[in-house]
Amino acid sequence: MTKRNYIVAGYAVDAKLPDMTREDLMKLTHLNVAFGHVVDHRISTDHLKNLGKLQEIKQEHPELCILLSVGGWSAGGFSEAASTEAGRKSMAESTVRILTDYPFDGIDLDWEYPSYGEAGIASSPDDKTNFTLLLKMIREALDHKGAQDGHHYLLTIAAGADQYYVDGTEMDEVQKYLDFIQLMTYDMRGGFQVLTGHHTNLYTPTGDLFRISTDASVKMFMRAGVPKEKIVIGAAFYSRIWNQVPDRNHGLHQMAGTTGGYGPTFTTLVADYINKNGYARYWDEEACAPYLYNGSSLISYDDEESIGHKCEYVKNNSLAGIMFWEYSCDNTHQLLDAMNRGLK
Repeated sequence: MTKRNYIVAGYAVDAKLPDMTREDLMKLTHLNVAFGHVVDHRISTDHLKNLGKLQEIKQEHPELCILLSVGGWSAGGFSEAASTEAGRKSMAESTVRILTDYPFDGIDLDWEYPSYGEAGIASSPDDKTNFTLLLKMIREALDHKGAQDGHHYLLTIAAGADQYYVDGTEMDEVQKYLDFIQLMTYDMRGGFQVLTGHHTNLYTPTGDLFRISTDASVKMFMRAGVPKEKIVIGAAFYSRIWNQVPDRNHGLHQMAGTTGGYGPTFTTLVADYINKNGYARYWDEEACAPYLYNGSSLISYDDEESIGHKCEYVKNNSLAGIMFWEYSCDNTHQLLDAMNRGLK
């Protein structure tokens, strides 16, 4: 059997770049630097302070692909830029400028989300087709520059994990212009739901009303026309927490008194929560996911065990790889180590 090189991609906020260890960088295949922004139909990096560090990282780790990730939750400008030929051209030209000015190997678009304005950003029903046109134009610009430089520049996206994202895009067309698609198989519940559950589970367990899981998301995108070889699944280096949770079923699948807000990072979970301070760790065999409960608060997260299962899933289903949000959330280095071991 031929050896496959799986993607291990990590998002790191600009502020964290100086702190990335040599050992961790060696375990990554792709580094997504978060975030560039879309300003006046162009990608801006003016607010990023540590891009000078990239040259040093690139010299020490020439095999590492470094991408500028553009967007993020509540980051707008996409719908406006994508809505006209001139706007799309301006965006495409700005990607070429960035790849000329910095040692990036590509661009990762994180438009959350085409056709939806939930995060207070501009949106339009036309986003669905304009997103495809935008990616096509960026792909052509990257290929043109790549032909001059003798280098293949990557174009990737981060995609919402559920049906809404598929409905708001043309994934069968979009995938043609992308090297791979990173499914944000985290935050699959939480900020909008009072019903407790897993936010980054591999499978859907019995009793879960929302039915969303990493596996369900992968199948959804494949049905929408994305080849499995282009699918990268997501893992979370942070948690989601519900409070005022009834003491039934160890707090799982209960109506809480709060929505599932952002919980502690994995660093903090290890230090203060996992089987500490009244919190017990439980393992959901069906979901392949851990959770913590102390009698009134439930915390959903990824750990080495759940990441091991995700890595097996990637291999068993011939997917492209795994990615995570976000590097600064795990100072124990255990989770990236689990990915590296799991996909070797």
